[in-house]
This record gives sequence, structure tokens and C-alpha cells, in this order.
Amino acid sequence: MKRALFICTQNRLRSPTAEHVFAGWPDVETDSAGLGNDADVAQSTEQIAWANIIFVMEKAHRNRLSRNFRAHLNGKRVICLDIPDDYEYMQAELVRLLEIKAGKFLR
Repeated sequence: MKRALFICTQNRLRSPTAEHVFAGWPDVETDSAGLGNDADVAQSTEQIAWANIIFVMEKAHRNRLSRNFRAHLNGKRVICLDIPDDYEYMQAELVRLLEIKAGKFLR
């Protein structure tokens, strides 16, 4: 079972879209969070402990995740998807990008 955690800034558009898209995939469980101070769901150490693969949308997210949660990331695979904050929730182009970029790690 793959436990995928998707992270963006505010947990409003990209990471919740990814959580929704991959929630229906076989043998994949999903969760999402944000690293911003105003995130709808703020990143927690419990989510990191739960995940066995972590996806961040931008390099800045990987850097902030490492800075704020370094002690909890030992042995965790963190993958940067390089998806900018240019999309709406469940926008077709965003869904396609997620399926292409993250899908290959979740098959």
C-alpha cells in the first residue's frame, strides 16, 4: 500500500486536487497539507510519519519541509513535481499534470 502525502502552500488547490485524484487509485491512500501559515490543513508530523512517499509541488516546498520537519523526514522519499500555483481546484490541466508526474510513482 502506498501512502501518498501531497503538499503545497495553502492546501486549497494543488494538493487537495492530488489527494482527490489519487484517492481512487488501487493500493493508494492519500492525504494533503499546506506549509503556509494560513493553510487550510497545516502540515503535521503525524502526516509525515504516516506517509511512505511525499510529493511537494515546488522546490520551495521541499526546502521549507526540510527546514521545518528535518528530524521527521529520515528515510522518507520526497519528490518535487514542479507544478506552479497556476491552476484551480480539479482543473483538467492540473489533473493531467498530476497523473503524468506523480502517477508514475504510484502505479
